[in-house]
Amino acid sequence: MTGGSTWADTADLARQLEANGFSGMLYTETSQTPWMLIAAAAMAAPSLTFTTGIAVAFPRSPMVSAAVAWELAENTKGRFRLGLGSQVRAHVERRYSAEFDPPGPRMKDYVAAVKACLRAFRREEKLSHDGPYYQLSLLPGQWAPRKHDYGDIKVDISAVGPYMLRAAGEVADGIHVHPLHSMPYIENRLLPQVAEGAGRAGRSPDEIDLIIPVFAAPGDTPEERAPMVQRAKAQVAFYGSTKNYGFQFDDLGFEGTSAALNEKLKAGDLQGMADTVTDEMLEHYAVATTWDDMADALIERYQGTAARLVMYLTREDLEKNPNNAGRWGEIARAVTGGAN
Repeated sequence: MTGGSTWADTADLARQLEANGFSGMLYTETSQTPWMLIAAAAMAAPSLTFTTGIAVAFPRSPMVSAAVAWELAENTKGRFRLGLGSQVRAHVERRYSAEFDPPGPRMKDYVAAVKACLRAFRREEKLSHDGPYYQLSLLPGQWAPRKHDYGDIKVDISAVGPYMLRAAGEVADGIHVHPLHSMPYIENRLLPQVAEGAGRAGRSPDEIDLIIPVFAAPGDTPEERAPMVQRAKAQVAFYGSTKNYGFQFDDLGFEGTSAALNEKLKAGDLQGMADTVTDEMLEHYAVATTWDDMADALIERYQGTAARLVMYLTREDLEKNPNNAGRWGEIARAVTGGAN
């Protein structure tokens, strides 16, 4: 997982990851759009796969998202999949000046519109999408992107709650699982809702890939793991302070945690937030173990569930500890081999 950077730095990172056995890179969209960074990385590391995780959907026309995805898919020779997300109301309305409500139905229509564009790009049908939020019906030949051999582009969405999970089951090719997750959440909430949505659309739930970010904190001693463990606790606390995610704690018996985190956030007590996340809690939301045991621990937890694991903390660790690149690579190669 990576995000904002210069083109040169993202190319350097891509070369480093490719050389050390990683299979791909996931680009977030926060302070910087992901498209040019992916292009730079793909030119530097031609064997890697790339995804947006996520690109913000609503401020862009579905045609724009589809067209960028089409171009990236062609130039990476099919090693790109489009990950979309709704973001939150404040950002969509006040930062992007775009429509937000209702996010679930709007996202479902957005994905359908993107896929209609892709079918038109593949020359399978004329562009014709007449949904409740998006209507597209004009694509003259001179404006259609050139046809290529990599047009079967996967379109994924981020999803946490029941409506969006069901929508993913109906229309998406994959789900970007929230970094704040436990296996009970995936097994008891996520998978049943996805299966319900897939059933509505006459699909198999097996058609929907789970792309799962992981707070992996390796180190041969507790002292070596401590910085990444603390970083994981801080991130879990930040995500967990959102009241809509309170069930993630409640389901595991940690009732009231989200409210406590929210109060500390309002007070500006960031250290207190991280301290609220106990070691017992973190066992559900992160994987902390030795370097040699990390790959086995990841495989044991996620094999049969995840189509792809995304290392949340690796880029930060490499920036601080560049000598760890080889050790992260060993984990990546072992997980990829173990998944096969």
